[in-house]
This record gives sequence, C-alpha cells and structure tokens, in this order.
Amino acid sequence: MKKLKRILGLSLALVFLSAVAVNAQSNQEEVDFVQSIFGMEKKQAVAEFLDLDSSNAFWPLYDEYEVSRKELGKRRVDLLDDYVSNYETMDGVATDAMVKEAISLRKAHDKLIDQYYKKIKKVSGAKRAAQFYQIENYIQSAIRYGILEGIPFLEE
Repeated sequence: MKKLKRILGLSLALVFLSAVAVNAQSNQEEVDFVQSIFGMEKKQAVAEFLDLDSSNAFWPLYDEYEVSRKELGKRRVDLLDDYVSNYETMDGVATDAMVKEAISLRKAHDKLIDQYYKKIKKVSGAKRAAQFYQIENYIQSAIRYGILEGIPFLEE
C-alpha cells in the first residue's frame, strides 16, 4: 500500500509538472528542469515499486528507456505548446496535422514501453517486466489525464 501511495503522489506531481511544462511556452530550460525533477522522482518511485537495488540489470535498460521517453516527452511539450498557442485559430488542415502528430507520439510511446518490456523480461524476468509495464502505463495515463485537464477544448 505504501508503494501505491508513493506512485499516486508521483502521479499527482506529474499532473502539476505537465501543466508547468505546457505553460512553459517553449522555454527549453524550464522544460528540461521539469523533466529532470520528474525523472529523479520517477526513478525513486520505480525503484520502490519494483523493490530493486541499484546493481540490478534492470537499471541500465531503464536508463536507456528514459532517454528515449524524454525525447518523446519534449516532442509532446512542443506539440502542446503549439496547440495552446494556436487552438483558437487552427483550421481543419492544421487541426488534422496536430491530431496526427499526437497519435504518432502516443503510438511511439506505447511501442517504446512494449520494446522495453521485452528487453527487461530477458534480463530481469517476466514479473519485473510486467511491473515495469504496469507502472509506466499508470504514469503515462496520469500524464495524459493531467494534460487533457489542463488544455482548452476546441470549439466550433
């Protein structure tokens, strides 16, 4: 139960950090800062949830995964910034392009989790890989929810 409370706390922090990142308006230093804080907190929560010490073979793969995840996160922040700056004036073509990019980013992130599930399973076993899969999807869902709560909806 303590682990789940930590993850819930991290998820609430993610909602806040997502809002900060969206409102950063492309200030790359702020986005990098938010991502670094989030990355440290997230790694601690993952370590507690998976109950792994720092010498486990899981960690090099996790660090590799995080590099790719952060790149996707930067692209997401850029897309959100573009949306927040332009949603009132976007035409159908721009709206379609933005939705296609959002779909592409979601699929890329899901594919990344799937790839690392397989890699982690090889070095740490199916249970640890499933735990990784669970926590990453839980956190990703919290981020998606936070973003949707924080952005304006398109109007007719």
